[in-house]
Amino acid sequence: MAHIHSFSPVTDPCCTKLILGSIPGKISLSTNQYYAHPRNYFWKFVNSLLEIPQDLQYMKRCEEIVRKKIALWDVLKTCTRSSSLDSDIIESSIIPNDFEAFFKIHKNINSIYFNGAKAEKIYNKHILPNLSSDFSRILTVRLPSTSPANASIPVENKLMQWSIIAK
Repeated sequence: MAHIHSFSPVTDPCCTKLILGSIPGKISLSTNQYYAHPRNYFWKFVNSLLEIPQDLQYMKRCEEIVRKKIALWDVLKTCTRSSSLDSDIIESSIIPNDFEAFFKIHKNINSIYFNGAKAEKIYNKHILPNLSSDFSRILTVRLPSTSPANASIPVENKLMQWSIIAK
């Protein structure tokens, strides 16, 4: 079992939308990049929907999503997990990120988009009950996971659901 830690958010106080995953997978952790697994659809979707050139390097893609007023982070600060699968997260090891502090700095966030059911479940259980009422009213939307492990939904259907981030 590995005890793993999330990354700092990709953000700016001007952001109005927040995309939340659960915690980075092994490949992302080893490269220090969100959604680095080559079969993960996250960057393919985001690049397409936000008209970001596909060939940009990671840091430039991050700058571009922030320029489009979208922040990127994870629900978990740290946890123990034996693989890259969210289903392998040890519940008793969960330590969430500090969203109260995040929202105090990022006052313009008006919607949260969860990259998959696990991120939403953890947020609703570990974060939402502890948020002040101002922040607990932020619109939340669960999107299908972009992970290659989530093969039950056709890619075209996922992309259609993810198009909400571009509106």
